[in-house]
Amino acid sequence: MKYVFTHLLGTFAIDEKVEKAVLLKGEDENTTKKLLPLPQEKKRTVLLLLKKKEYYSELSSRNLPLTREAIRNAVSNDSLIIQTISSIGELDQVCNLLSKRLREWWGLCLPELSEHITNHEHFAELITSKTKKELQTEFSITATMGADLEHYHLDEMIRLAKQIQQLYKLRQNQDFYLQKVMHEHCPNLLELAGATIGARLLELGKGLKHLATLPASTIQLLGAEKALFRHIKTGARAPKYGVLFQHPLVQNASKDQKGKAARLLADKLSLCARLDYFKGEFKAPEYKKEVEGKIK
Repeated sequence: MKYVFTHLLGTFAIDEKVEKAVLLKGEDENTTKKLLPLPQEKKRTVLLLLKKKEYYSELSSRNLPLTREAIRNAVSNDSLIIQTISSIGELDQVCNLLSKRLREWWGLCLPELSEHITNHEHFAELITSKTKKELQTEFSITATMGADLEHYHLDEMIRLAKQIQQLYKLRQNQDFYLQKVMHEHCPNLLELAGATIGARLLELGKGLKHLATLPASTIQLLGAEKALFRHIKTGARAPKYGVLFQHPLVQNASKDQKGKAARLLADKLSLCARLDYFKGEFKAPEYKKEVEGKIK
């Protein structure tokens, strides 16, 4: 062996004709001192040599621990936030779907209750805590079109309502957890955007690092990609906002000011993302007052 070649997967001893390579272990440190650095023009030949099947086992045994370590190191607060906001979104969908089913099911015995209670969580709470007669008395339902069902039918409806309550409680706990992680990881973004919108921006922006590099105009349209592509393809009206439409500052703005509000908000959110990524000052409250003042 004449040359030494250090690769991502380890250090190799290479013969003079570059026809054979030996993976050196940790105890072979003295061997490397006796070998010459591989010339630049021979590196391509060595890389082609290592692609031969006889080296697969050695490269695989070395690559697996490196891959595991890389995957472990890839877990970040960005990943936790993205997984949490995705879970919250799916819980909202499940809660809405099951609540609609509960309303239809309970409507067989007391359909008038749905007219009085629009909140799904409150609806489930009433069903689990009060009887049909108590509900009729509370909401002054003197005559009902519902049937008089046996208790074992009502028990199944109540069982579903209890499960819906547990899902709402889980959703609330995950929201608290999301705020805690975002407070540690991106406090400026949390303060200005809120937990839900801030997490959605991180999800759509592929993490805080990438979000910090995006211009304000791109942040303004995150979540409106379909409308933007439709505008480019068909010439339809260009979108003015994506997920920022749900922000209170945009919601409370007048119709002709919503686009301006989203633009001002996106500008400050881009600054917040950079402050959080580079661990800068906490300036979100100042930015929030500035945006509110300009909108008014």
